[in-house]
Amino acid sequence: MTTIPLSPASTTAPVYFRNTTPFKCRTRFRTKPLFAALAEETRPRALPPVKSNNNNNINNRNGVVSEAVSSIVPSSRNRADDIQAESKALARAVNASVYSPELLKFKYASRPFKVLQRTLQILVGLGSFGLKLWIDQLQGQLEQNRRSRAIELRNTFTRLGPTFVKIGQGLSTRPDLCPPEFLEELSELQDALPTFPDAEAFACIERELGLSLDSIYSSISSSPIAAASLGQVYKAQLKYLGQFVAVKVQRPGIEEAIGLDFYLIRGLGFLINKYVDFISSDVVALVDEFARRVYQELNYVQEGQNARRFKKLYADKEEVLVPDIYWDYTSAKVLTMDWVDGVKLNEQAIIEGQGLKVLDLVNTGIQCSLRQLLEYGYFHADPHPGNLLATPEGKLAFLDFGMMSETPEEARFAIIGHVVHMVNRDYEAMARDYYALDFLSPDVDVTPIVPALRNFFDDALNSTVSELNFKTIVDGLGAVLYQYPFNVPAYYALILRSLTVLEGLALYADPNFKVLAASYPYFAKRLLTDPNPYLRDALIELLFKDGKFRWNRLENLLVQGKQDRDFSAKEALQPVLKLLLDPEGEELRSLVIKEAIRVSEAITIGTMIDTYNSIPGPLKSFLPNTNGIGTPMTDVEIETMMELRDQVLRIWSLLRSSDNIDPTILQPILQVLQEPEARSLGGRVFGGITQRLAARMLQQVLRSPAMARGSSL
Repeated sequence: MTTIPLSPASTTAPVYFRNTTPFKCRTRFRTKPLFAALAEETRPRALPPVKSNNNNNINNRNGVVSEAVSSIVPSSRNRADDIQAESKALARAVNASVYSPELLKFKYASRPFKVLQRTLQILVGLGSFGLKLWIDQLQGQLEQNRRSRAIELRNTFTRLGPTFVKIGQGLSTRPDLCPPEFLEELSELQDALPTFPDAEAFACIERELGLSLDSIYSSISSSPIAAASLGQVYKAQLKYLGQFVAVKVQRPGIEEAIGLDFYLIRGLGFLINKYVDFISSDVVALVDEFARRVYQELNYVQEGQNARRFKKLYADKEEVLVPDIYWDYTSAKVLTMDWVDGVKLNEQAIIEGQGLKVLDLVNTGIQCSLRQLLEYGYFHADPHPGNLLATPEGKLAFLDFGMMSETPEEARFAIIGHVVHMVNRDYEAMARDYYALDFLSPDVDVTPIVPALRNFFDDALNSTVSELNFKTIVDGLGAVLYQYPFNVPAYYALILRSLTVLEGLALYADPNFKVLAASYPYFAKRLLTDPNPYLRDALIELLFKDGKFRWNRLENLLVQGKQDRDFSAKEALQPVLKLLLDPEGEELRSLVIKEAIRVSEAITIGTMIDTYNSIPGPLKSFLPNTNGIGTPMTDVEIETMMELRDQVLRIWSLLRSSDNIDPTILQPILQVLQEPEARSLGGRVFGGITQRLAARMLQQVLRSPAMARGSSL
């Protein structure tokens, strides 16, 4: 690959291709005549050779696809200038297309021959492929022809255009659905698609930005570094800033191609809604939601704003990189970002060759995705391997922010609560969660749904939750959803897609990887530290059962929560103590008082037993014939007491050994103890302990005379 050096002196001269023949497009998407005419009018003319004023290599190093990533706003401008530049970019994108089913219907209802032609094209392309697979199966040649069929499917999706390319991108991350040969071939759809002519791309840049190329760049790659479903990327150096950037240019005619496809798919959705009974979701609504997301991808200014918002929310973690935007050189069809080298997340050999671990990077992606889905609700809805890069420094770069979505606030907490109810096997509460998740309308009775949930999850939960495969849960829950009047909201479908893609990426490196296992530390941290009332109630449900405190659950939450680097024992104490002393928390206080008395007794008796056991044998003969506690207790009771004491001490050890623990961990306790409710609570606990020990001593006193009379007889 060569670079295009641009004249530093001229501001109007077109670009010059040095020592290269015109780029030949392998496969070209159909373009609109208007775009072709505009491209022909503005085609650059050749200039005499001019040396590039930078010797840095623009080529893609070692064949590894690179993308634009930065962690800061360009330092060459202040915030006010950046806002002004963004406003100008918005003005350039004022006429960007938006998805409108009504306009598509108006446009294509009067063009039946074009609709029929596209329908036949899709049926022939997919039908012929399906027929060949069927013949291979009849002849027993499925294994033998797998590679050639994978190549054929990739080519079929490519010929059918961007809509089907996106379907192929989704399949390329699912090793549980596709054989390895198909995964390898379909992965090329992420960034190795056929390109469109460079002259059209350069003409688009000049037309969109209103500037000649040599007034913008010192140099630009002569052919694309990568080509995706909606556009292709060049590497360039900005003339006045000297910054290396990625320049993404939209495919010509893309709106026409996807508009017709969505018109057809939406029509199919109407037929499914009307005639296919076992699909209860509104297919048309799902198609509309997906189409709106794709149309938003066509507006690169909107994508730039998405990137800025994503960066503000999630790039505070040092292991995450998010691209920044150069608004002066961005429009609806041209996007300019900082550049950094990186490796696609499914390139395991290359990543490990750099001393990095794929699973570490995938885990970073999962933790970031959980924050996206469950903290702020703003999430990346298209995380295929081409959009997730591993940098040489071991950071995970998120790219391509065209398709984003949001989780409603109520649903975020309901999802976490749903996990708690699943762990508790509280299927009645799980069924009620579907109201908050907007799966069911409030007038639907969830009583018949409970047995179906119980039948599936009782079998699934025979393994620990952390051992469950995410796809198993999705498939099993899906089977339940189809039997009842559920309406899966569009945001939830995108969440499932996001998490299944990440699990698919992890399965490349480890076939036994479980998303739920990697997610559990995050859930534990949120339950222990989040003051939200819904999550506080969920924590109580998890820790208390039948009036008893489940110390093993708390210990497990702390063990899992400590695996999250943001976990703080100090944060875990304050919300719990505030909840305990809430004026409406009398029921909880009664449970806690009962448990505090039990724990205090266990620690006291355990200490007495340890003290007794530490006394040398000869001296024990001078003591009464007891087990060291002087109270009548069976061996089973003593063993239970010792187990409880040891468990409480282990939990305290976990709190003290927290990575970010410090003496101020006691500060929330000291603050709370100053409140009147705390003094009252402490008095009730002390009184309960005194009564409990007094009762045991009374039992011992009453028991001793009886034993003495028995011995005299």
